[in-house]
Amino acid sequence: MSYIDELNDAQRGPVLHKEGPLMVIAGAGSGKTRVLTYRIAHLMEQGVDSFNILALTFTNKAAREMKHRIAAIVGNSEAKNLWMGTFHSVFAKLLRYDGDKLGFPSNFTIYDTQDSQRLIASIIKEMGLDKDIYKYKQVQNRISSFKNSLITVKAYFNNPELIEADAMAKRPRLGEIYKNYVDRCFKAGAMDFDDLLLRTNELLNRFPEVLMKYQDRFKYILVDEYQDTNHSQYLIVKALADRYHNICVVGDDAQSIYSFRGANISNILNFQRDYSDAKVYRLEQNYRSTKNIVNAANSVIEKNKNQLEKVVWTSNDEGNKIIVHRSPTDAEEGRYVAGSIFEHKMQQQLPNGEFAVLYRTNSQSRAIEDALRKRDIPYRIYGGLSFYQRKEIKDVLAYLRLIINPKDEEALKRVINFPARGIGSTTVDKLTVAANHYGRSIFEVMENLDRINLKINSGTQRKLGDFVTMIKSFQIMNEAADAFALAEHVAKKTGLLLEFKKDGTPEGIARMENIEELLNGVKDFVEGQKEVADATGSLTEFLEDVALATDMDKDTEDDDRVALMTIHLAKGLEFPYVYIVGMEEDLFPSAMSMNTRSELEEERRLFYVALTRAEKQAYLTYTQNRYRWGKLIDAEPSRFIEEIDEQYIESLVPVNDGYRYKSMLKDNIWGDVDKSKLRQVKPKTGIPPSAPKPNENQLRRLRKLKPNLSESSANTNSVPDNLVQGALVNHTRFGRGKVLNIEGVGNDKKAEIRFDSGNIKKLLLRFAKLEVIG
Repeated sequence: MSYIDELNDAQRGPVLHKEGPLMVIAGAGSGKTRVLTYRIAHLMEQGVDSFNILALTFTNKAAREMKHRIAAIVGNSEAKNLWMGTFHSVFAKLLRYDGDKLGFPSNFTIYDTQDSQRLIASIIKEMGLDKDIYKYKQVQNRISSFKNSLITVKAYFNNPELIEADAMAKRPRLGEIYKNYVDRCFKAGAMDFDDLLLRTNELLNRFPEVLMKYQDRFKYILVDEYQDTNHSQYLIVKALADRYHNICVVGDDAQSIYSFRGANISNILNFQRDYSDAKVYRLEQNYRSTKNIVNAANSVIEKNKNQLEKVVWTSNDEGNKIIVHRSPTDAEEGRYVAGSIFEHKMQQQLPNGEFAVLYRTNSQSRAIEDALRKRDIPYRIYGGLSFYQRKEIKDVLAYLRLIINPKDEEALKRVINFPARGIGSTTVDKLTVAANHYGRSIFEVMENLDRINLKINSGTQRKLGDFVTMIKSFQIMNEAADAFALAEHVAKKTGLLLEFKKDGTPEGIARMENIEELLNGVKDFVEGQKEVADATGSLTEFLEDVALATDMDKDTEDDDRVALMTIHLAKGLEFPYVYIVGMEEDLFPSAMSMNTRSELEEERRLFYVALTRAEKQAYLTYTQNRYRWGKLIDAEPSRFIEEIDEQYIESLVPVNDGYRYKSMLKDNIWGDVDKSKLRQVKPKTGIPPSAPKPNENQLRRLRKLKPNLSESSANTNSVPDNLVQGALVNHTRFGRGKVLNIEGVGNDKKAEIRFDSGNIKKLLLRFAKLEVIG
């Protein structure tokens, strides 16, 4: 059977479309990846040279999966020739070829966010500015937004409104920081992520012959997730497609959720204005979710005014209704989610990987984590500290970066005295001042210490010379050895492995194991590059791959854990069971995203994305009270819950929901009660002689209404007979544990228990809800 026969009628149209612009509006779960993949394969089968096709995605993982599918159809050798990858990886490759026209070396370093922030912090310090006013993270975000909007340093200083806005924010020298940052990156032969787009725009605009070369090469351009492109990406794509107009964009305006990164929904909404002859195809059949989930999502997103016309539908089963659950607090919310996952796992024998918990902000994960740990349910947090952001890994990578580009000042500062070699911060400051004075890199200053008097003693000069010699020896080795052999040699020769081995602590051992894992990764990369056209498995290629890796690129198929992540990270993924927690006003929708209709509509699109991740069952949970900023505040259900058509939801409210009347008056208006003036009334005991004696049934009803403190059974739990020292128990709140000791008698009987979390607690047995499990 031909791959074309696997497509439905709606999918077949864009795959068979060959010439001219086209837009594919792809609803959630409608098979857009299949359409992109088969379209590329079909173009190649129709005689289009694979070298003439450019495909842009937002994750390396998506690009790898597409290339793998294409190879299965047209053959591996042809698939290798495709220029396919993320915007940043493709344009980094382009800049390696032609960036020299802008004055950058072909081996330029790519700074990650941490590198950028460290450099900005250094500049702020060198300029003598108040770090509490010029916060380096805020400055970095501001500079990033400038670059994504194509506001260069020159454009900034020609824009009085921007200058005034920064002055009003009490940061009048932000433009100077921006200029110094750009200059220092250029001097260090480095680009940050935003530069990869900004400099590509500069290259294509300033050098028409370069633009013409790539227009001729990329006669067919395909862009995935077009609704997430920013202004800089839009201009590059438009420039490259301007000659042949064979551009295919795929996206869904209902899933445009990255405006905070500069994504511009107008790019997809206005596509037909840019290309008046564009053909529009709609993929509206959802293959992922049940009818209830699809219809519920539709009933919410239809509230948005600014959107493209489409009606998503599915022929899947009706499925269960969406469960809406209210909890008293966020801790109880976490326990409900963990308990629900536990029940599904036990009753249906499901793996952990079938469950995902989605939240609006990372801080919400804590209560969920606590609850999952107590249930012994393994989980993984996406968006946490990446492997490549760990200190010991950054240390090794800094040495490797210096080998490729000794002008990389951030890498040099990181390792010049680690492991310790007697080169202090005072010496580094002198080197930095000299480098800025002469307009050279720190490494170049270190190479010429015999010609520059920095007033450094001979011992320190010798140590600096030894460091330079070591890096140069690595550079010589790099000419012949592969990336793995070099990385292994560097880890040993620099003393990094010895440093962590001497540590001897569990943390030190873990760091050694992480470095070993890094070396394994280098080995895998070198082997994998043998399958890639034009690849050599060089150190430069490895460092670029690491710098451009995204959190969602990790292969986690064999990692059976519950997924915890923000909704932004969940885009493009799917899970049978999805829990969307924190469905409360000011949390979701966020209080910071309700100032305008466009902001609120993006929050609604974010909820649409969250809901459509679910295949079989979706849960929405909210609380009555939640701790925020250390205070317990009243919470109100999210408006998005109310926007779902009630026929698609089922509300679960605990019977004992802790309701109590909240007075509208402030407590302190009444003053204190003078107890000395109260009439003392002696409480009556027993039953009056005239009253008939209640029977046993009446007593039972009375106990339910008003517990009698003398009857311990009304307020306490019976102690299990098999609760003895050494018993394994389960507690509804603290999870599993082992009884260490039992003491006391009667109502004062206590058990000392060590729980799996490591905590040891003494529990009063008449109140503790314990279940003996072994």
